[in-house]
Amino acid sequence: MRKKIGILLALALSLSSAATVFAAAPAKPVTIGISKIVSHPALDAVVKGIQDELKDSKINATFDVQNANGDINTAASIATKFQSEKVNLAVGVATPTAQALVNTLKGIPIVFSAVTDPVKAGLVPSLAKGGKNITGVSDMTPVKQQIEMLLKIKPKTKRIGHIYTSSEENAVVLAGMVKQVCKEKHLEFVETTVTKSAEVKQAAQTIANRVDAIYISTDNTVVSAMSAVAEVAAKAKIPVMSADPSSSETYDVLAAWGFDYYKMGRATGKMIIEILKGKKPEQIPTRFMTKASDVDLLINLDVAKKLGLTVPADIVKAAKTVRQNGKITKK
Repeated sequence: MRKKIGILLALALSLSSAATVFAAAPAKPVTIGISKIVSHPALDAVVKGIQDELKDSKINATFDVQNANGDINTAASIATKFQSEKVNLAVGVATPTAQALVNTLKGIPIVFSAVTDPVKAGLVPSLAKGGKNITGVSDMTPVKQQIEMLLKIKPKTKRIGHIYTSSEENAVVLAGMVKQVCKEKHLEFVETTVTKSAEVKQAAQTIANRVDAIYISTDNTVVSAMSAVAEVAAKAKIPVMSADPSSSETYDVLAAWGFDYYKMGRATGKMIIEILKGKKPEQIPTRFMTKASDVDLLINLDVAKKLGLTVPADIVKAAKTVRQNGKITKK
């Protein structure tokens, strides 16, 4: 009897030891392919947010981060690379790279991030559910409210200039929204298009002397050349209203109101984790950044002073980032 008890004890200890070793074994590593259309502060922040979210959630992941440098053909090549290397999940940061992934990948889950209108971009059938193997996070920006804020700061604005990329679906959608808001507000809409970031400065020069202000949406190609827009606007003594605070802190942009793209990356990372744990993309609707804390407002009082504009006190109070006397204050 004692011998039998001893054998059972030994077996129990053996099983306990094995369970401990199994629990301590690292989770199987996963490879996440990330394709972004260009490199600029907002999209870089999305990537960093994704990586930090997975790291903080103890996901054993390696990241293959690729930059298409604004080129659609490069985006397609990156998608082919991810397919051949059989990444566990692919992320398309911005519309063109997400579209390239959808057109190429087979049997690999896709998550998009910083995509303005995923339905019009052909990524998902509706906002209420994901598409086959794809879902993600939208950065649809509040165009009307942004332009209304610009008008509060410069009430005499009659003509708004807008530069956008004709080949970016998200940029075309937003341009249509800007045009509609201008119509509602009885403003003249002056547009010019580009196909690459190298054309942005010339495009800005083309309209600078014909407008009272310039509005820049979350157009990745144009945002990546924000320094050129700010330079031209400063010479023409007109304000720039941007939808991307992340790319506006170091340039002479009057105001920037938009999403915290790092937080968007964290939200995207949470979605990735859900899929890695077994949830199907089709079951996950498109998500939006809806909390007040998800939105940033930057006001550059130095630019306002140069332009002879007075920013209403309530707008300055609401701003999370204020630039004055060359210094940036974060609230």
